[in-house]
Amino acid sequence: MSNEKLFALCARHHALLLRHDPEIVIAVANNAPDELLSSLRFLSHKKVVVEHWSPAQIERHRAQLQATQPNVPTPGSASNTVVHLEQILQQALNQRASDIHFEPDTPLFRVRFRIDGVLHIQHQGNADAYPALVARLKVLGDMDIAEKRLPQDGQFTLPDLPGNISFRLATLPCRAGEKIVLRVLHKQDEQLSLDALGLAPRQLDEFKNALNAPQGLILVTGPTGSGKTVSLYSALNALNQPDINISSVEDPIEIPLSGLNQAQVNPKAGLTFQRVLRALLRQDPDVIMVGEIRDNETAEIAIKAAQTGHLVLSTLHTNSTTDTLIRLEQMGIARWMIASALKLVIAQRLVRKLCPHCRKQQPKPLVLPRTVSRLPLPDWEPVGCERCYSGFYGRVALFEVLAITPEIHDALLRGDTATQIAELARQQGCIALFEHGCQAVSRGETTVNELYRVLGLPHDN
Repeated sequence: MSNEKLFALCARHHALLLRHDPEIVIAVANNAPDELLSSLRFLSHKKVVVEHWSPAQIERHRAQLQATQPNVPTPGSASNTVVHLEQILQQALNQRASDIHFEPDTPLFRVRFRIDGVLHIQHQGNADAYPALVARLKVLGDMDIAEKRLPQDGQFTLPDLPGNISFRLATLPCRAGEKIVLRVLHKQDEQLSLDALGLAPRQLDEFKNALNAPQGLILVTGPTGSGKTVSLYSALNALNQPDINISSVEDPIEIPLSGLNQAQVNPKAGLTFQRVLRALLRQDPDVIMVGEIRDNETAEIAIKAAQTGHLVLSTLHTNSTTDTLIRLEQMGIARWMIASALKLVIAQRLVRKLCPHCRKQQPKPLVLPRTVSRLPLPDWEPVGCERCYSGFYGRVALFEVLAITPEIHDALLRGDTATQIAELARQQGCIALFEHGCQAVSRGETTVNELYRVLGLPHDN
C-alpha cells in the first residue's frame, strides 16, 4: 500500500502516521479506533504501534506536515472550501466578536460572529468539509473526537494569535451534525473599575456603600451576555486588599485575578457549587463570590453566609431588580431571610453603542409616553462607516439599582408584591432600566430602537 494511502487512512480517523517502516507507528489524542487498527494491519501486514499524544502535540505536528509536506492528507485539507481555522479566529478578533458559531447544514455550513450582541454571517463552506473543521476544533479543545452523540465542553489557547486570549468551546449534536460555539475570553483588556461600568452617580454611590458593608448579599442580575461578570469582577477588584480574604466559586474562572482565591467547580469529580461553597466557609473568608445562584441549596448557603458576617456577591438570571426578590422566594427562601441578608440588587443590560464618527440625528425628536420619558429624545440613525460595524461600535451598559432601604425592608416583611416594591423604589429615586436607557439616548450613545431590541416596549419593564 502506498504511503499516501496510509496517510489518508490515518487522516480519516484523525490519527497521525509517524512511521511506516519497519512497523506502523501512529499518534492519537484519544483511543485509536479498532477500525483503523485492523485496516492498517490488513493493508500493510505490519505491526501497529500506537502513541498517545496531547492535542497540542498533534496540532504542532500537523502544522509542520502542512508546511513541509503540503500534499500529505491531514484532517482539514479535504476541501478547498474549508476556511482555515486560524483565519476565522483572527477575523473574529479583528471584528471584536464575543462568540463564534460553527453551524452544520446542507449543502453549506456557515460561520457566524456575534458582534456587539448581534449575530452576523461571515463564512459559508461545503458541508462535506465541515466534519474536518469540527475534528480540528475538538482536538484543540481536548475533546473526544469519536463522541458525536453527546454535548462536550473544552477550552484552548492558540499561541500564534496576538494577545492573551483563550476560547471556551461547546458542542451540541444537531440534525446536520455538531454545532460548535466558541466564546472569546479576553484576559487582559477588561477595565475592571467600578467607575468605568457606566453607573449613574447615585447608582455608583449605592453600589460602593453596599461593598463597604461588613456583611450582606449583593446580587447582579440579567440574561447571559449582559455584562454581569465584568460588574462582579470590578467589585471584587475594588475590594481586593491584602487585609481582606476574598474567595470565589466559579464555573468557569473567566478572569483570573491576583490576590483572590478562585475555585472552579468540577461536577464530574463531585466538586459542585454547594460543596465548594461549604468548603469556602471553612477558609476564614471575608468576601465570597458565587458565580451563579442556580438552585435552592446554593441560595440557602449564600443567604446564611451573608447573615453570619460575610459579604457575598453573586448573580441570578432575572429581568429586573424586583423580579429577583420573587425568584429567591420561589427558590424557597423565606421573606424574612431575604430582608435580613440582601443589601443591593443590580439589574443590567448591554446595548450597542453608536459610532461617534457616522451617527446622524434626525431633525424631528421622538416623543415617548410621559411615564417613560418626560422630555423628547433625539432620533439617532446608525449610518455605518469604515470605523464601525453597521453604525455601532462597542456596547454601553444600562443599570437598575435597588438598594434595600428600611422602607423596602419593611415592604419585604409585609409581603408586598413586586409591583408594589417597584413603585416604592421609584418613589425613592430608583432609576429603571428603560429610564437609564433614555439617558443614554439623550447623550447620543445609543438609539431608542436599540432599547426596544434589548429591553422590549416600555410598558414591559
